[in-house]
Amino acid sequence: MAGFGFDAGQIMAEGKKGDMYVVIQVVLTEKFIGTGSGVSSLTNLQKTINEQAAKGYRLHTISTVSSGTKGFMGGDKIQATMVFEKVI
Repeated sequence: MAGFGFDAGQIMAEGKKGDMYVVIQVVLTEKFIGTGSGVSSLTNLQKTINEQAAKGYRLHTISTVSSGTKGFMGGDKIQATMVFEKVI
């Protein structure tokens, strides 16, 4: 069964302290062959969401897109882009 894991971790948009919105992109890689059941991708996304919640932000929008493949038996990449809104 295919699983996902961080490929490049998370990328956060440049911003200033006190911004009302934060944009974070998480790149996940599907492992065509290997261990994992997809639970790690949910855990990684949950961790990112909880980190932002602890800073006073809530998830406003999330979108995903397939962003290519690593070739034969290498799996696919999926980018999850999340917009967090400051809770005031």
